Amino acid sequence: MDKDNTVDYYEALQISPNAEPEMIHRVYRLLAQRFHPDNKESGSAARFRLISEAYEVLSVPEKRARYDVAYQQRQQDRWRLVAKGAEAENDFVSEQALRLTVLEVLYTQRRMDAAVPGIFATDLEKLTGRPREHLEFTLWYLVQKKMITRGDSSLLVITADGVEYLEENYQSDIQARRLKPKPADA
Repeated sequence: MDKDNTVDYYEALQISPNAEPEMIHRVYRLLAQRFHPDNKESGSAARFRLISEAYEVLSVPEKRARYDVAYQQRQQDRWRLVAKGAEAENDFVSEQALRLTVLEVLYTQRRMDAAVPGIFATDLEKLTGRPREHLEFTLWYLVQKKMITRGDSSLLVITADGVEYLEENYQSDIQARRLKPKPADA
């Protein structure tokens, strides 16, 4: 099922790309029980479909081999993007803006859906338009500063400290973006 080349099946099953077939089977069974739509406590039809799709590809050696070729290419492309991004932007300024963006996304999620106050890192990757390699440092920092937490189901959730930080810095970030000087005409 190569309909969506951007889906990371290893991330969906929360396993290493080096995982043995037995491990893939065990983890799938565990996650399938947890996210099956009939499970009243933690069921999620969308998440169940994703892990089932991942298992369908990764449990068949031929399909996994084809997937791994594309997966490795995506990983190389991401690292190339990381290298270009580091050259093109001022790292400190872009990192601060990314932190505020992550906090803003998590703040909005908590306010909009109190029953599910967090989102998965893969969703955050899509929402921010940043590859996981860019987000890892940001997430590490925000967790260490206790502005976000990572729950048992890997959901990222903003904390009260994160809300305070966002509210204190949000207006100054908007002002900084608005006050950027226009390039001089030559």
